[in-house]
Amino acid sequence: MDSTLARADNTVVNYAVDLAQFADYAETGGVASPSSLDMGLLRGFVRELSGYGFSASSIARKLSAIKSFVKFLVERGILDRDVSAGLRGPKLRQGLPRAIAYEDMMKLLDGGARTGKKKLRDALILELLYGSGLRVSEVTALDWEDVDIPERWLRVSGKGSKERLVPFGREAKRLLTQWKGDLAGRGQISEGASPVFPGEKAGASRMTERTIHRMVVSAAKGADLFGVTPHTLRHSFATHMLENGAPLRVIQELLGHESLATTQRYLTVTAEQMKKSYMESHPRSGLEDVR
Repeated sequence: MDSTLARADNTVVNYAVDLAQFADYAETGGVASPSSLDMGLLRGFVRELSGYGFSASSIARKLSAIKSFVKFLVERGILDRDVSAGLRGPKLRQGLPRAIAYEDMMKLLDGGARTGKKKLRDALILELLYGSGLRVSEVTALDWEDVDIPERWLRVSGKGSKERLVPFGREAKRLLTQWKGDLAGRGQISEGASPVFPGEKAGASRMTERTIHRMVVSAAKGADLFGVTPHTLRHSFATHMLENGAPLRVIQELLGHESLATTQRYLTVTAEQMKKSYMESHPRSGLEDVR
């Protein structure tokens, strides 16, 4: 079965279960008709869900089902107004992607599982995602006029078309030099804005974000890593810099975050980093006993 259809079927089943649960609650509260629904009943249902220990994400899904049902009742004229307007559930915690351990990242970048003519291109993309912390959209938008290979700088167009300068490492320099020579040899670099990563299909000027996403997932599986996306590499870039002592302000600039609060929320201090800082900084850590 197509994965999109499977997800749609699951959504229908989940909404049916959620609405049946709400109907039981309403009936217990003496509400016999949908026309009698009101905000007080909806808020009571949310409180009951919280009291039973449902997660914030589960409550949010149930509220989505109820809001859709209420809108349906309004459209059919059963309710004269949307009694769910303004109803909010508990705040959802913003999840963060996990960072790959440095050793696993080296396995991924080594690229032993990648072969063929796309090996150079794919290795370069992985290097830019992790080595410079770029977003996928920023990789696809790169033009050669944005790349200063000798000085190792990228001019990146981030969110809101805001530009920033991002450095890249020695390996990225080597790969960029080779890749540029390869494209020039095939006549794929022209005057003016010429994409660093041209599209694969005829008529496509640039690689798509979807193509890069598929490549990253495939390369990670080849290195026995699963659940890895392009954003995982960006998060790993920031986390590894933080673990090695980079100031948060510097990481903010490199990531292109407008607010430092975004960077603070984005980066979590790992247990290993906390232990390392404690062992090296606290006079009672006992570090001298293990030296």
